[in-house]
Amino acid sequence: MMSNQLKLALVITKREVRDQFRDWRIIFPILGLTIFFPFLMNFTTAQVLQFVNRYGATIVGERLVPFSMMIVGFFPISVSLVIALESFVGEKERGSIEPLFNTPLLDWQIYIGKLISSIVPPLFASFVGMLVYCVGLIINDVPLPELHLIIQIVAITIIQAVVMVAGAVVVSTQATSVRAANLLASFIIIPMALLIQGESIVMFWGNYATLWWVVFGLSVLAILLLRIGLAHFSREELLGRDIDVLNFRWGWKVFRMNFLGNATNLRNWYQFEVFPYIREIRYSILILSLLVLVAFFVGKTQITRFELPVEQLGVENMQAQLTLLSQNWSFGDFSPVIAIFWQNIRVILLAFILGVITLGIFGVLPLFASIGIVGYIMGLLGNAGLSVSTYFLGFILPHGIIEIPAAVIATAAIFQIGVILATPDNQQTIGEVWIKSIANWAKVMLGLVIPMMILSAMIEVWATPELALWLIP
Repeated sequence: MMSNQLKLALVITKREVRDQFRDWRIIFPILGLTIFFPFLMNFTTAQVLQFVNRYGATIVGERLVPFSMMIVGFFPISVSLVIALESFVGEKERGSIEPLFNTPLLDWQIYIGKLISSIVPPLFASFVGMLVYCVGLIINDVPLPELHLIIQIVAITIIQAVVMVAGAVVVSTQATSVRAANLLASFIIIPMALLIQGESIVMFWGNYATLWWVVFGLSVLAILLLRIGLAHFSREELLGRDIDVLNFRWGWKVFRMNFLGNATNLRNWYQFEVFPYIREIRYSILILSLLVLVAFFVGKTQITRFELPVEQLGVENMQAQLTLLSQNWSFGDFSPVIAIFWQNIRVILLAFILGVITLGIFGVLPLFASIGIVGYIMGLLGNAGLSVSTYFLGFILPHGIIEIPAAVIATAAIFQIGVILATPDNQQTIGEVWIKSIANWAKVMLGLVIPMMILSAMIEVWATPELALWLIP
C-alpha cells in the first residue's frame, strides 16, 4: 500500500524533472558547472601541484585534490536552491499550481514528489562533474584520491544536496513570493558556506574520519527538515496566503502570550508557566542528561589521543593557588561572581544561536564540549595516580550540582525548538512556532537558569576554593 502511494509521489517527480529539462535557464548553468568548472579546477589543481612540488610541500598537493573534488561536486548542487525555491511559491505566482492541488494526491505525496524532483537534476550534474574532474586528473597524471575519500566526498555531496533542498522547499512552502523566498535562502546559503569552509579545514588537516561526523550531523538535520516540511505543509494554507507583513505587534503578542500566559503575579507565573513547561520538556531533559554522561566518558577516552602532561594542570602547587584564590575571592566580592556568571551565560547564548540556526540539533554541542573537557581532566588526574573523587568533590560538585542541571535545562529548551517544529501542526506557520519556542526558552532562562547560574557562580567563588583547600592534601 505504501509503495503504491509513493509511486503517486514519483509521478510528480517525473513531471517536474521533465519540465526542468525543458527550461534553458536551468540547463545552461548545470551544463556550465558540470563541464566547464571541472576543467577549470583541473587546470588550477595542476598548476598548484607544480608549484608546491617545486618547494617540497607535497602533502599540500595531496590534500588539495580531494578538496577540489568536493568543490566540484558542491557547485552544481547550488543550482538545486533555485529549483527548490521555485517548487511551490514559483508555481503559485505563475498560477500553475492550482491544477496540481486539485488532484486527489495527498499533501505528503505532493511535497515528497517536489522534493525529489529538486534533488535529482543537480545531484546528477554533481556526479557528472566529479567524474569529469577525475578523468582530467587521469589525463594530467595526477593520482586520484583514495577510495574511502571518494566515498566520503560522494556521501557529503548527497547529504548536502538533501539538506539544501529540504530547507529551500520549506522556505518555498512558507514564502508568499519568489523574491521573499530568494531573500530567505540566505539562511541556507550562509550556513552551508561556513560548513564548506569547516570541511576544507578538516581536509587540509588530514583528519578525514571527522567528515563522517559531518555526514551524520547533516543526516539528522536533513531528516528534521523533511519532518518540518511535512508537518507544516498544507495546500489550503499555501493558496490562502497572499502577502506577508512584518507585524511586530503580532509577533510581540505571540511572544508575550507564551512567555507570561495568564499569570497575574510572579507566583502564578512559576506555577502555571515555568514549572509546567519544565514538565513538558522532561523527555528532552532526560535525553540531555544522558548526553552529559556520554560526554563525560567520551572526554575521558580522549586522554590516549591528546596527551597532556599532568604537571601543566598545576597539581603540585594546588594548595598555594587555592589559598591565593580564596584570599582574592573574598566573601561579598561580586566581581568574580559576575565574571563566572557571564562566562556560563555566554556558553548558553552560543548554544541558543547554534540551536536556532540548526533547529536545535547543534545547540547541544557547547554542553557536550564543556562536560567532555571535565571528563578529559578527570581522566588525566586518574592516569597520574591522583584521587579523582577528591578533585571531583572539591572542584566540580559544590557548584556543579546547580550549574550542570541549569545548563541541561537551558539546552533542553533549545533542543525542544526542533522537537516542536517537527510536531505536525499545519494550523500554525513555522514563524509562529519559532516565536513560541523562543518565548518558552526565554521563560526558562529568566525563571530558572539565570537564578541557578547566579547561585552556582556565588558558590564557585566563595565556597568551592575553601572546600577544595580542605579536601586536597
